[in-house]
Amino acid sequence: MSKRIFNTVLILGFTALLILCGTTYIPRFISAANTSGSRKLPIYCVETDKPQISLSFDSAWGNEYTQTILDILAAHDVKATFFMTGQWVDSYPEEVVKIYEAGHDLGNHSQSHPYMSQLEEAEQVQELMNVHNKVKQLTGHDMFLFRAPYGDYNDQVISCANENGYYPIQWDIDSLDWKDYGAQDIIQRITENEKLGNGSIILCHNGAKYITDALDTVITTLQDKGYEFVPISQLIYKDHYSINHEGRQIPETDS
Repeated sequence: MSKRIFNTVLILGFTALLILCGTTYIPRFISAANTSGSRKLPIYCVETDKPQISLSFDSAWGNEYTQTILDILAAHDVKATFFMTGQWVDSYPEEVVKIYEAGHDLGNHSQSHPYMSQLEEAEQVQELMNVHNKVKQLTGHDMFLFRAPYGDYNDQVISCANENGYYPIQWDIDSLDWKDYGAQDIIQRITENEKLGNGSIILCHNGAKYITDALDTVITTLQDKGYEFVPISQLIYKDHYSINHEGRQIPETDS
């Protein structure tokens, strides 16, 4: 049996299994014009006249700081986006519900945090849909934002996400909080970043040692600069857009 036929059979079998398990989610195909040449890109940031930016937290390990993060966000009435792995969802289902009920975005960060570009197409689908259905069962929410683990992607990863109803999301501001350089380093990397601007997407991690020490100052500093925090679901365009060579999502204009 050829690899292509095998992958097709595996995908069909996985789809049938979802149906048997009572899952009726039918993904909406997402299509975007890509002006970066032949390479397909995720959304790194958004072209907008509004002074809006998004905070995002990758949740793949640990939970000791999640409640404090939620408390700080609530104190400032800020909504963020949490990209969760299936393994994290399995370990902390109550937190998933709590994040959702607090009004934050739930995003897909794969089932097991692999390098997605190294997987076959059928495996990529399973990595997406396993966690998708777990979150759907817990919250009733169909996730549509996907961040590839390690920021690792290729054309097939982007196409797979699109074909399964997902907007692939990257970032243009990296806090590097996971390196444990300290709270002040996180604050400076975010608030003084030369790339910071309208439509920026900020990458943080809920398990980073110093994120809770830095978060309050990050929020107040950026608010003082005139920025409004919105979840990624409200920042991005859902249709009629293109993505340029920088990964900037640009709305179509009438000409």
